[in-house]
Amino acid sequence: MPDTSAEVAQTVDRLSGLRREVARVIVGQEQVVEELLLAVLAGGHALLEGVPGLAKTLLVRTLAEATALSFRRIQFTPDLMPTDILGTEVLEEDHATGKRFFKFNRGPVFAQIVLADEINRTPPKTQAALLEAMQEGAVTYGGTTYSLERPFFVLATQNPIEQTGTYPLPEAQLDRFLLFIRVDYPSHEEEHQVLSRTTGTPVAAPQPVAGAADIIGAQRLVREVTISDAMIDYVARLVRASRPSQTENGYVKEWVRWGAGPRAGQAMILTAKARALLNGRYGVTLEDLRSVAPPVLRHRVLVNFRAEGEGIGADQVAKALLEGVPGPRSPLT
Repeated sequence: MPDTSAEVAQTVDRLSGLRREVARVIVGQEQVVEELLLAVLAGGHALLEGVPGLAKTLLVRTLAEATALSFRRIQFTPDLMPTDILGTEVLEEDHATGKRFFKFNRGPVFAQIVLADEINRTPPKTQAALLEAMQEGAVTYGGTTYSLERPFFVLATQNPIEQTGTYPLPEAQLDRFLLFIRVDYPSHEEEHQVLSRTTGTPVAAPQPVAGAADIIGAQRLVREVTISDAMIDYVARLVRASRPSQTENGYVKEWVRWGAGPRAGQAMILTAKARALLNGRYGVTLEDLRSVAPPVLRHRVLVNFRAEGEGIGADQVAKALLEGVPGPRSPLT
């Protein structure tokens, strides 16, 4: 359980303020903003996918400014090398003694929020270098390990419509992202507001409302949010039902090639806890789990070729799972 109600109330208040600061710059996209905050609170990385011009880069930059975390943007290109991300050693000379030595110059990955822009436009070797840093929270160069500053988040974007000259992330590497967030077109009212804001007087930059210590403290509180055994059992049944070899669900057997692994269940529980805290609650509800299931399963369920030909994707499978897997048996959970 959380240490004190005052600490929890203070954390919830800061998170509400963070949401408001982001909303001052980003019009609409409430679900996208919420899912991005869930990834941060759960201590994971997120992959954002959407066509150009939907403010994906602006969203990440705004989040960094509102949290007062160090921020670096890496524009991925076909000629980007691993050392361009991680850093490299350079030969320097001590002017007093004349002695030469190698010094490690840290790359842009040494920031608390790293925007990996168009991650699918760079070759697998460079993608793997970033994903290794994401997994280990450290960079090893020349036999020396350099820890990355906490908290550390990689928020990557990719363009779904450009296929020429792109290098799609392998499924095993996609699994390293806690959430796969889809950014869709704005509504008519939101687009009207976007046009009004961006062609008039510039909006003031967001003000920092939370720092590194606040984010780390919120991550600790997320872990302390309670979840019943019945809810955990529901998550296990939901994830197992996504695997054709372990389910009787005809929809899954017909359309799915590979189901989600145990990491999906971990991600679902952690992000559901984060959602509960974000909404001022200390216990996970069924609605929390159902809300986070699509971005958790979206990149972990692989449909077969027949499904792709019929236009059926992982989101449709997630919907079928939520409809087909019964909820917790206890009415109190």
